[in-house]
Amino acid sequence: MKGMVFTEFFNLVETAFGADMLDDIIDDANLPNDGAYTAVGTYDHMELVAMVVALSTRSGMPVPDLVKTFGTYLFGRFVALYPKFFTDVNDSFVFLSGIEDIIHAEVLKLYPDASLPKFDVQIEGDELIMTYHSNRHFADLAEGLIIGAAQHFNENFEIVKTNLDENSTEFRITR
Repeated sequence: MKGMVFTEFFNLVETAFGADMLDDIIDDANLPNDGAYTAVGTYDHMELVAMVVALSTRSGMPVPDLVKTFGTYLFGRFVALYPKFFTDVNDSFVFLSGIEDIIHAEVLKLYPDASLPKFDVQIEGDELIMTYHSNRHFADLAEGLIIGAAQHFNENFEIVKTNLDENSTEFRITR
């Protein structure tokens, strides 16, 4: 997993819970690098999981809620850091349907070693069906990103999440 995800998680924790909480969860997670991450480095996703579990233990918030909240926050950071992906896009369905072919293609140009989830997307009228495939099990993060897209594009929609198998989750997003 790219280090940018780790550094943004640190920013969220520090902003929402404080610097002491960040220090505490880094200690609790017993990380191999003591929490030293660079945005362009590549790290084991289980280190992020360990920190989320530590944050859940200390904050009392369920892990899925924390991961979803992080996904929503991360979408906002993507908007701030990569505005070119949002230029001339005024609809969440258009944006979300381009993740695989546009966003992930660009990420792989910059970081050929990136291991990205795969999204199958189909639009049927006012419903977008996204199927998330990953062995990292971050469907809650994907859901948070979808919520972040709705907020960014000022849209209201309902999300129905269905686990298809161990590595795949379907999101039915209806406007």
